[in-house]
Amino acid sequence: MKQFGKVIIIFCVVYILGIIIFALSTKSTDSLDVDVVKMNDIAKAVNENYNSLQSLDTKDFGVGFVVLDNENRILYSNTDNVKNKKLKAEADTMSLEKAMKDRLPYMYIKQDDRVLGVVVMLDDVSKGYSALRRKIILCLFLAGAIILIGACVFSIYVQKRIIDPFDRMEKFAGKVAEGKLDEPLMMEENNMFGKFTESFDIMREELAASKERELALQRKEKELVASLSHDLKTPITGIKLTSELLKAKVEMKQKDSGNDSDELSDMDEKLDNIYKKADQIDVLVSDLFTSTLDDLGEFKVNCQDEESQILSEIIKKNDDRNLVNEGDIPKVIINIDSKRMNQVIGNILVNSYKYAGTSIDVSYQILDEFLEMKIRDFGPGVPEDELELVTNKFYRGKNAEESQKEGSGLGLYISKSLMSKMNGELMCENGVEKTGLIITLLIPLS
Repeated sequence: MKQFGKVIIIFCVVYILGIIIFALSTKSTDSLDVDVVKMNDIAKAVNENYNSLQSLDTKDFGVGFVVLDNENRILYSNTDNVKNKKLKAEADTMSLEKAMKDRLPYMYIKQDDRVLGVVVMLDDVSKGYSALRRKIILCLFLAGAIILIGACVFSIYVQKRIIDPFDRMEKFAGKVAEGKLDEPLMMEENNMFGKFTESFDIMREELAASKERELALQRKEKELVASLSHDLKTPITGIKLTSELLKAKVEMKQKDSGNDSDELSDMDEKLDNIYKKADQIDVLVSDLFTSTLDDLGEFKVNCQDEESQILSEIIKKNDDRNLVNEGDIPKVIINIDSKRMNQVIGNILVNSYKYAGTSIDVSYQILDEFLEMKIRDFGPGVPEDELELVTNKFYRGKNAEESQKEGSGLGLYISKSLMSKMNGELMCENGVEKTGLIITLLIPLS
């Protein structure tokens, strides 16, 4: 539509320039003095027919005139073409003095350097020409105005009937691309794109129905995963308990026999391996179950006030290898879900065991409305370009893949999600000179 507006403006400018050029070029014709040309023609004819002026009746000069002698007597009068009614009425009383007074064109009749009389032209041809010129210019302006009004009316019609419907369809297509399928595409009465618009709206309805089916299927899949994850925990727990029971019996048998046979030692080692593998599977299944519940929007966090000392208890519970060096913890009241905080800290320590295998420093400080807890290992750390990605779902860094160590990429994702649900925050950064990984937990105070 903007292009059409530019075309209209250019047309108006060119049209007005054309009228101006026409007015200037036709105005120059006045300077040629049309009256003098016509007057010369009449005077020449009078000179040639001076002795028989009545023969001039057969000639059409297109203008009325009067022939006077030197004493202002009318010798001949041609008033058939006089348009000015007043001059036509005064033709019988015309004189040279009156012609000069009324500024009528006149010319002396001479023969052999002798003035025989004068010809007075009763109409001003140039005035008629100027009037005609003005009428033409006015008509051109009126025609231009009519064309402009027609163009504006046509542009409004095009805007309302063509461009606006296309704009609505363009916006509708953008909403469909964004996944907004609830708003229908409204159709106007007598819309020339009615069928086209209706097809677009049918497409929207089909896409909306397809999306609903897809979401329902995804939810069923997630519910199935959650159900299986939950059901798997029972046999895994049974395997762990059984391995612990067998290990206790082996240890009792070793004590009763009073010696460590190779067979009993080998059995004890295998039972340890069974327990560790079952424990790994238990952690993976728990993470998968937690992640699936989060996707389904059914993951619940119940925060309540706890003493900050509970964090130390959680660390001791999850520090199987005794690698944690914990600093002094401020005595404050924090608002957390202790069960979920146990998951958070447990996942962080397991990651550190797996990928760093070094000692772990834990420090605390009060930071505004949070208790800041920093957990640092002294391993290889994480590449800078991966720091923001390690908390993404199922993401495993290059170092983790190269180490060929088992993992699901859910630990830090779940920890970050849990901290967010507890109104806290989890952040990752590398230590000084890129030594070790630092996980910072902002735990809300009561």
